[in-house]
Amino acid sequence: MSMAAWAHVSRALRSRVPFDPHDLDQRDPSVVSAFLAVFQRVNRHYLRLKVDGLQHISSRPALYVGNHNGGIMGPDLPCTLATLWNGLGPEYPLYAMAHDFAMRTLQPLGRAIQLVGAMRADPHSAAAAFDRGASVLAYPGGDLDAFRHFRDRNRVVFGDRIGFIRVAQRAGVPIVPIVAQGAHRSSVIVNDGAFIAELFGLKRRLRILRVPIAVGLPWGVGAGPLPYLPLPFAIKLRVLPAIAAPPEADAAVLRDVVVAAMQRAMDEMAGASA
Repeated sequence: MSMAAWAHVSRALRSRVPFDPHDLDQRDPSVVSAFLAVFQRVNRHYLRLKVDGLQHISSRPALYVGNHNGGIMGPDLPCTLATLWNGLGPEYPLYAMAHDFAMRTLQPLGRAIQLVGAMRADPHSAAAAFDRGASVLAYPGGDLDAFRHFRDRNRVVFGDRIGFIRVAQRAGVPIVPIVAQGAHRSSVIVNDGAFIAELFGLKRRLRILRVPIAVGLPWGVGAGPLPYLPLPFAIKLRVLPAIAAPPEADAAVLRDVVVAAMQRAMDEMAGASA
């Protein structure tokens, strides 16, 4: 990464200005470019990323929806972000919804990732981005999806969440699904830790529903949303055709349409890897 980009990150970390997790003005294309170069090398040489469906990435505003794998250091993040940044260009206003754990609990991390377009995962943040003519990347499954058991590594888990559908409906933008297959092998989750989150009241305090127990590098066995070093399994990414989100459509039905399309793609990709 360039010295100039590091300087931007360093200034953000040292900033005394009150932190606003909804701020959209901190995104810096020069920092995006620097991270893109790093992610591309990692994706090419370590994760051996293969992507198809690039024709479905468009400069028109859209809600890009991905499946989540591995939590804080999940390898789907550099794969998906680099694919979108490369397709749209670093200057293009692409924002990514980030969990409260990053955007409110760990504010230094929040300040750093705001430079590449992170914003708090909240409907008001997304609406503000769409009002600017931007696109938004979201992971609706959140920790339900990211911390699913290893046996469910080839499942798309969004639960009963429909907030992302309503965001797209209100903004009048299509939903473009992005499916990552293979990324959930970055660590082996043996228990999703729902009981731990409930025991400590983390849903109420931190909006955390899962505290996974996993085997991975460098911790061996660990509990919690730890930053694991992804194991070097090959990852596939597929961008699917846009799905319209008309305001009159039933949000739950439309969610099921999106999940079904993503699961079909996941099944095909997993089958080809077998």
